[in-house]
Amino acid sequence: MLNQQTLDKLHTLKLTGMAEAFTDQLNQPDMDRLSFEERFGLIVDRQWTWKENNRMGRYLKNARLKLNACVEDIDYKSPRGIDQSVIMSLISCDWVKRHQNVIITGPTGVGKTFLACALTNKACREGYRAFYIRSPKFSYQMALAKGDGSYGKTINKLSKTHVLVIDDLGLAPMTDPERRDLLEVIEERHSHASTIVTSQLPVDHWHEQIGDPTIADAILDRLIHNAHKINLKGGSLRKKYADLT
Repeated sequence: MLNQQTLDKLHTLKLTGMAEAFTDQLNQPDMDRLSFEERFGLIVDRQWTWKENNRMGRYLKNARLKLNACVEDIDYKSPRGIDQSVIMSLISCDWVKRHQNVIITGPTGVGKTFLACALTNKACREGYRAFYIRSPKFSYQMALAKGDGSYGKTINKLSKTHVLVIDDLGLAPMTDPERRDLLEVIEERHSHASTIVTSQLPVDHWHEQIGDPTIADAILDRLIHNAHKINLKGGSLRKKYADLT
């Protein structure tokens, strides 16, 4: 009865990991060989692990990544111009800690989105909050926020996200509201958060695609000067994997 009361209290306190560990110990008679300190340490470790796993799952869900990609699955064998040493340095997530950016360019289908999602997945696993959005949807959501009065709240949310992924930037020339919204978000995040941008266009073509020279200069200055640049090459991997099926 006393053990059940203890379990009930642990669940009431939302100490699920500790409750599970306590239950396991009750079902393992050989646990009596351990000291109280050792058994209590195991229970605390279980709660810590449960809490960290729960947080990681929540961060990954909130990131809304397009692909369930992991850095462990990055293909270094396909001739795409990937420098493994660069990727290994990014896997450490030191770039997130230093509020640096990552720019991934290359033709369609070469794996830009996969790489962006894999790096973001690793950031979530390291305890950083992230959010993925395609560039066209980003523009749509910002316009919608202006219409329903949530623009300030949206900007504030994006500014506090540790890693923001903007996928497929520059698919079409930007309108004036689109480039101003992009500048607003990039400005709010500058020097205290990291941004991953993918694009089919080489970086030296972004200025023209953004449009307004002054706004383009401001956006590129804040994105590029502290960015790790990855230029992927080669044919579409989608065709390669389709041919294998």
